[in-house]
Amino acid sequence: MLTTGKAILDVANEHSFAVPAFNISDWAMFQGIVEISEETDAPLIVAIHPDEVKHIGPDMITGIVARAHRSSAPIAIHWDHGATYDEVLTAIQYGFTSVMIDGSLKPFEENLALTRKVTDSAHVVGVSVEGELGTIGGNDSYAEAGAAEIIYTDPDDAVTFVERTGVDSLAIAIGTFHGFYPAHLKPELKLDLLKEIKSRVRIPLVLHGGSGNPDEEIREAARIGINKINISTDIKVAYHNRMREVLGDDPKVREPNAIQPACIHAMQIVAAQKIELFGAAGKGSLY
Repeated sequence: MLTTGKAILDVANEHSFAVPAFNISDWAMFQGIVEISEETDAPLIVAIHPDEVKHIGPDMITGIVARAHRSSAPIAIHWDHGATYDEVLTAIQYGFTSVMIDGSLKPFEENLALTRKVTDSAHVVGVSVEGELGTIGGNDSYAEAGAAEIIYTDPDDAVTFVERTGVDSLAIAIGTFHGFYPAHLKPELKLDLLKEIKSRVRIPLVLHGGSGNPDEEIREAARIGINKINISTDIKVAYHNRMREVLGDDPKVREPNAIQPACIHAMQIVAAQKIELFGAAGKGSLY
């Protein structure tokens, strides 16, 4: 069932769990993620970064939309880390039902104005909007690498931002990194900060970059206020590590239908663990 990010996250907010937003980069990964979501009866947000969209092409988005319509799982298709207003318009034209506009590296008023402009336009056509306030750390060179350091979300700013932008969900910075967590730092979520922000803004909150944070912290974050958690590194590492094993040094191993099934399975094991950890397993029946 294809639906919007708002429709999915409002239910998660009401019932205190988090929906996984899995970043996919090819059709095999997408199919595998949909299948494991259906098997676990979990809502799903398919997240695709603009660079991933360039890689797979707009025609594949059409196929993703068609598959989502046929799915037994509620699915939103989410434009991840959009940088400009024009990018968001492109996402809407392609058929995305949810968009993120990331102005977190801009001054507060510029971030607010850009996010408000996106929200005003997206809401006219029923597309959900996620904004971001504060910065997520970054530890790799990929497109959503984040900032050099974490700037934690200020609760007062969060109240103002939500009121003035009208966003449907808000990504906050409480102690995570995109990519692998730096080896010289101890992963630690500021759960007290999460509680304060949640008590004041009420809307669904989003956690980016949870690789390396302890499972118990992530589980507790989902229980007390986080309603969407982005997962990219963990599933892609599982997928491609298994691919390296399958390929080995044998040049005769070349057919995708002989290579990819094992990779998909490895990815699904990790995805199922995340679905369970976030409290999303079995929640498809709520929609």
